[in-house]
Amino acid sequence: MTERQGQTASDAVLTRIGQVVMLHHAGDREEARHRLLELWTEIGEHGDPLHRCTLAHYLADTQDDPDAELAWDLRALTAAEELVDGRSAEYGQLAAVRALYPSLHLNLAADYVKLGRREAARSHVRRARGAAGALGDDTYGDGIRAAISRMELRLGEGAGEGDGSGGGTWGPPRQRP
Repeated sequence: MTERQGQTASDAVLTRIGQVVMLHHAGDREEARHRLLELWTEIGEHGDPLHRCTLAHYLADTQDDPDAELAWDLRALTAAEELVDGRSAEYGQLAAVRALYPSLHLNLAADYVKLGRREAARSHVRRARGAAGALGDDTYGDGIRAAISRMELRLGEGAGEGDGSGGGTWGPPRQRP
C-alpha cells in the first residue's frame, strides 16, 4: 500500500511537469519557466532524482541565457546518473533512463556549441552516439538518432564512422507499413 502511494505521488509530480511542458509548447515560455522553478523549489535540490532529471531537462529548454541552459542540462545529467547508479531499480526505470542519455548528451553538445566550446560539444555528441544503442526503434529513437547525425555533421564529426563508438552510419528514418 505504501509503495502504491509513493508511486501515485511520483506520477502526480510527473503529470504536473507534463502539464507545464504543454504550456511551454503552446508558446508561454516565461510562465512555463516560472511554474517549473516552483516545482523545482517544491521537490528540492535533493528530491527524487527522476523528478529532478525531468524538471532540469525541461527547465533548460526555457532558459534565455546559454550558461543557464547549460547549468540545467548538467543538473539533468547528474540526476540521471543517480538513477542509473542504483536507485532506478526502485522505479523500474533503468531502460527509460538509459534511453534519455543520448538526448541529455545531445542537449549538452548543443549548449556547448552555443557557448563556442566545440571540443566539449564534440565530446558530448560522441557520448550521445555511444548511448544511442539504448534508443528504441520508434519515432523518438529515430528523431534522436537523426539529431545526433546532424550535430555530428555540424561539428565535423562525420556520421560515427571510425570514432570508436561502434555506432555505424544511420540513414533516414525507416518507413513503417
